[in-house]
Amino acid sequence: MGGIFGVISTQKCTNDLFYGTDYHSHLGTRRGGMAVYNGNGIFARDIHSLESSYFRVKFEHDLYKYTGKAGIGVISDTDAQPIVVNSHLGRFAIVTVGRICNIDALERELLAENKNFTELSSGKTNPTELIAQILTCSPSFEEGIRAVQRKVKGSCSFLILTENCIIACRDLYGRTPLIIGRKDDTGAEGEKETAHAVASETCCFPTLGYKEEYILGPGEAVRMTADGYTTVVERSRRMQICSFLWIYYGYPASSYEDINVDEVRYRLGREMAAEDGAEIDTACSIPDSGTCMAIGYSDGKKVPFRNAYVKYTPTWPRSFMPVNQESRNLVAKMKLIPNGSILRDRRLVFCDDSIVRGTQLRNNVKNLYDYGAKEIHVRISCPPLIYPCPFINFSESRSPLELITRRYIQEKEGRHDRNLDRYVESGTEEYKGMVEYIRKQINVASLKFNTVQGLVSAIGLPQEQICTHCFNGCSYGHE
Repeated sequence: MGGIFGVISTQKCTNDLFYGTDYHSHLGTRRGGMAVYNGNGIFARDIHSLESSYFRVKFEHDLYKYTGKAGIGVISDTDAQPIVVNSHLGRFAIVTVGRICNIDALERELLAENKNFTELSSGKTNPTELIAQILTCSPSFEEGIRAVQRKVKGSCSFLILTENCIIACRDLYGRTPLIIGRKDDTGAEGEKETAHAVASETCCFPTLGYKEEYILGPGEAVRMTADGYTTVVERSRRMQICSFLWIYYGYPASSYEDINVDEVRYRLGREMAAEDGAEIDTACSIPDSGTCMAIGYSDGKKVPFRNAYVKYTPTWPRSFMPVNQESRNLVAKMKLIPNGSILRDRRLVFCDDSIVRGTQLRNNVKNLYDYGAKEIHVRISCPPLIYPCPFINFSESRSPLELITRRYIQEKEGRHDRNLDRYVESGTEEYKGMVEYIRKQINVASLKFNTVQGLVSAIGLPQEQICTHCFNGCSYGHE
């Protein structure tokens, strides 16, 4: 997915930018980047691969070169960024997050207008440079932002760092969030500091001293200075925020639309437990994204929550992006340690965020049985994934047949894309058959998914404001 962070201050911004960007590391595994305006027309910039190391390790030796009071950073699952541009709009740096589904068509359009692309990523046009090209085809940033929103299919939120401000823009349907925080502080030598930051994840604000102040609306763009912010492009009328932010991507301490991630996951578990007749001894989770749900399930079911799987954080705090599936499976196995004394001879419910291929969960279940579990029941916080995501890179590289649900549908229907509506509704015989197939594939005593209605209820926004495309194909702005 990816995440972006920007800060503009009356004092040097280096520490806030460094740690604020680092707090988005859970959103991406490929690249990180930062840019700071140091004055006199000079932008300092660094980009590093994160595929085999951590953001802090890669960037801490670069901090000496960042002397300015405004900067932007990104954790990216796609292209190398930020990029720095000199244009008729002035010099600026830009970072983006999202997915441009029609990038090839936009590339052809710009090349036909005699534009050039220099920031090739893996031999392909860099999406961030493409956004910069669209922006600079217009007479102002405001008109350029409207052009981006008009032309891009998919989603794109971005930050622009100019010589005197930061412009923050949320994608047209608000699929990815942007939130502004404010800090008023006094330094060690008594100097006053006022700063504003903008972030994808609000979990970065508390320890840096910021208080949440404003949530950008869908399609809204604001111009930020150290002292405040002004809307320069008004919000659009429709919102389709990604429901997977609460299910999987988001950090438990973060909130979107003032709705906390931990609270939603807790409600998903508690509400599922209230309707679950399975007889169990203990509620557990596949850490980390299943843990909040498992605690809610534990409270709703009146059974203890225990750490039957323990995540080894000293050297395996996250799964980097190994080059092949075999290596990814090894990483997933090595970072989770079964706790045999809790597993032995017990009937366990394991909560997890989702099932994509089913391979990793099947391996986890086998491991649990090997350590003496009597029964294993699995509860999933979201509905079955039926549709690949066209909006935020959740399933960018996956064909539909990489989804275990589509493989079953192809087996039953002769085509993976036939009669999908029958597999979306939880009461149909097709849905029940699909869930039973997945249950057998992962070898558990029982398997249940939350419903779309249950997910919407747990989030608490009107259904028309939430994108549930992955589960039922319903979304605005998809062509």
